[in-house]
Amino acid sequence: MFASRDSIRSASAVIDIAFTDRLGGVSLPPFDTLDLSRFRGDRGDELESNLALVADAFGVAGFAGMRQVHGADVRVVDSIGLATGSCDALVTAVADVALMVRVGDCAPVVFADVGTGVVAVAHVGRGGLAAGVVPATVATMRELGAASVEAWVGPHVCGGCYEVPAPMRDEVAAVVPTSYACTTWGSPSLDIGAGVRSQLERAGCAVRDHSRCTVESPDLYSHRRDGDRSGRFAGLVVRRPVTDE
Repeated sequence: MFASRDSIRSASAVIDIAFTDRLGGVSLPPFDTLDLSRFRGDRGDELESNLALVADAFGVAGFAGMRQVHGADVRVVDSIGLATGSCDALVTAVADVALMVRVGDCAPVVFADVGTGVVAVAHVGRGGLAAGVVPATVATMRELGAASVEAWVGPHVCGGCYEVPAPMRDEVAAVVPTSYACTTWGSPSLDIGAGVRSQLERAGCAVRDHSRCTVESPDLYSHRRDGDRSGRFAGLVVRRPVTDE
């Protein structure tokens, strides 16, 4: 169910981070088994069951989610449920409000400041990278009081597999030069992960890299590999208050 998990602690908060995989759910083939896609109208019951399984394993009541559109809009939320409108990042300073970002090949990025308890998630594909969703998310966190931001970069398509037309590569690389890449077979590509890491470092964030290539990892969903037969996995974060035991 979890491709990776992490936890950080301060005197006042515990922040838990996780990235799911495609295992341990109830989805039928070809979306087997932990598909977290929102837009699968005939499989709503599967989605609700999978969300409940993930919430239980993560120890939360549910998740704040979003309608992702490959942009740079950020929403501040204070409760679980679908955020209003569309956006590609969520930020909260409220304890026990778990955030979720869903991806197929884009990079799921999770942010946290354990000192202040401000947490965030962002959906970073080609469009969001160029639009600046990463720095926009960090800026919103700092508006809520975050000072020392750490970021976890989850699984995504690697530069060796993400083939794009040369003009598209040039357009994105003109904004984020570190994203310029070539596939393993020599054609133009984009390295979303390299671009994300450079934007995080420029924003003053400590980076924790939990990435693997989605195309090359059968335990992860990949739209580039499987097309419309691909599901979605997720990045998760929640701040929990420290309690006396």
